Amino acid sequence: MLVADVAAALIVAACSLALPLTANFVTSAIVGQGPEAALPLIGITTLVMLGVLALQLVAEFFVDYQGHVMGARIEGGLRQRLFEHCLRLSFSFYDRERTGQLMSRITNDTFWLGELFHHGPEDATIAVLKFLGAMAVLVWIDPVMAGVIAALVPPAVLYALHFNRRMNIALTESKARVGEINARLEDSLAGIRVVQSFGNEADDLRRFTAANADFVRSRGEGYRSEAWFSVGMEAFSQIVVITVIGLGSLRLATGNLTLAQMLTFLLTVGILVDPVRRLANFVRLWQEGYTGFVRTMALLDEVIEVAEKPGAIALPAVRGEICFERVGFAYDAMPPVLHDLDLTVAPGEFVALVGASGVGKSTLCALVPRFYDVTSGAVHIDGHDVRDVTLASLRNQIGVVQQDVYLFAGTVRENLRYGRPGATDADVEAAARAANAHEFIVALPQGYDTDIGQRGVKLSGGQKQRLTIARTILKDPAILIFDEATSALDVESERVVQKALLHLASGRTTLVIAHRLSTVRHADRILVLGPDGIIEEGTHDALMKAGGAYSALHELQGHF
Repeated sequence: MLVADVAAALIVAACSLALPLTANFVTSAIVGQGPEAALPLIGITTLVMLGVLALQLVAEFFVDYQGHVMGARIEGGLRQRLFEHCLRLSFSFYDRERTGQLMSRITNDTFWLGELFHHGPEDATIAVLKFLGAMAVLVWIDPVMAGVIAALVPPAVLYALHFNRRMNIALTESKARVGEINARLEDSLAGIRVVQSFGNEADDLRRFTAANADFVRSRGEGYRSEAWFSVGMEAFSQIVVITVIGLGSLRLATGNLTLAQMLTFLLTVGILVDPVRRLANFVRLWQEGYTGFVRTMALLDEVIEVAEKPGAIALPAVRGEICFERVGFAYDAMPPVLHDLDLTVAPGEFVALVGASGVGKSTLCALVPRFYDVTSGAVHIDGHDVRDVTLASLRNQIGVVQQDVYLFAGTVRENLRYGRPGATDADVEAAARAANAHEFIVALPQGYDTDIGQRGVKLSGGQKQRLTIARTILKDPAILIFDEATSALDVESERVVQKALLHLASGRTTLVIAHRLSTVRHADRILVLGPDGIIEEGTHDALMKAGGAYSALHELQGHF
């Protein structure tokens, strides 16, 4: 498509150059032979020019239509590649990046890249061919005047390069400001209930106004440079026309130029102005597209920290043994959260993790499905190092209910089927019953087909959490991880979900993280984590009798 687009652009440029040459030919014939003798030639020439015009219009239509389609395909393909890359980037990347900035790169930057990929090649091709062709015609007609015009080109180029650099700086800053605005919008609108409950609308508006003012300022600087660039290019084109009229009239009066040559010169100079304008448009698109290209490539160059090894194997159906061998982990340059931790969870064992915040309970569980990679040591499932198996086969056998409840915009049924897209309605309902969610679902206006809004805003906290549990139950994994899974439930719902959890955990390896110790008293083993790792382990009764850290936590919770 690109080759066809450039070929059509070549035809457009060639047809444009044919007009002044044809005009020179027919005018010279009229002057040399007289109007009557040249009449048949005029008719033929007119038909030829109409044919050239028809060819030019067809080529321009192809460039305008198919060229835009090509740009849209490139834009869509690049956006697809960016999204695919973002889906593969590790949790650690999203720990430090803002969603609004990423949205700006995937939407705005790819749009301008598509515009550049469409208009750039054709504008450059037409501009270069028209300029070189027009200069060749001018040299053929009058080398002296052609030399004068050629002498005006270097200052114009230097002028264009100067303001081109200034536009580049301004547009790069402008794109960063757009990303900041998107990030501010995403934060405020996604958290609108928090904003309004704290009465902080004015404060959020102030921060948004500041970010918006920075954007306007950066765009103003860019538009100033663009205006200087456009004015300079327009001045160049008009100076060329004035030079041709003035100098051409003088040479016509002195007999150094014929009337036919003067007419051809003026028509050719008119063509020469078009490449200048196309250059202005190309530079604008180049600045928009190139700054977007840099930001896009920076995102594509982000290293996927949790990546599959070459030759990674598919993890076969597992029994569920999990082994942590001298595991150490730290977030970026932060102090280690885990160090030299050894732990083996037997297949089908129900293990609870308790302890103060920040001791690494959630981190330990996040290492099993490779949301993060260990800093040192290894994690094995049924003897397989999780780094040696494919991510899909690993995560397909692990169900996670995370502390941060997240539901997608859509219906209840669509959110539950996210756990298993091919599940039947009966499977969906069974999972909802197991999570104590069926009763409240059928009470909704459209039952399972009720739209729950962005992030499930139409539901209570406990309802949302029960849906996430049902979604995981529907997945039917061999290994279950519940990270504060019942933290938002009322006492009665918590009791029912606990029973469902115990039933679900039967025959499955289960890791449960809980601050409410009542949710883990039936665990096969309870691990108490401290800053130095596992400080206690055992059943609920054994740990209570020991009178150690677990007993102290239990007694503390008993006072609330």
